[in-house]
Amino acid sequence: MSATPDLTLDELYEEFDDLGDWEDQCDYLIDLGFDLPKLPPAAICDENKVHGCQSNVWLIAEPSPDDHGAIQILANSDAIIVNGLIAVLIAMYSGKTAEQILAIDPHAVFGRLGLERHLSVQRRNGLFGMVERIRDIAKASA
Repeated sequence: MSATPDLTLDELYEEFDDLGDWEDQCDYLIDLGFDLPKLPPAAICDENKVHGCQSNVWLIAEPSPDDHGAIQILANSDAIIVNGLIAVLIAMYSGKTAEQILAIDPHAVFGRLGLERHLSVQRRNGLFGMVERIRDIAKASA
């Protein structure tokens, strides 16, 4: 399972800082979302659906075949901005161990990126629904 885009949080912070305003940052998120690999059709099912999101979101996580203990995350949405938010989550969480995932403060990351300030309440709720799903997967594998 690929965890594209290969983007670190530091690179994401730098890009957001360079872009400056929310409109450009939002366009960048949308572009990141277009680069996400597609889920296999069999993964688009109720078992993988993230509930609480305004849009449809499906998320799967698997152990990384080449990195012991790391979890690879793959997700897609039917909304282009949400796919960009998924790219942020992949930069935050994919390729990390369960312990590393659970140690990340999502409020700090989203605050640093300005997402909590710019996203609607429904989008924030959906974003945190995805975070909770990832954290639940990490807890189960820890």
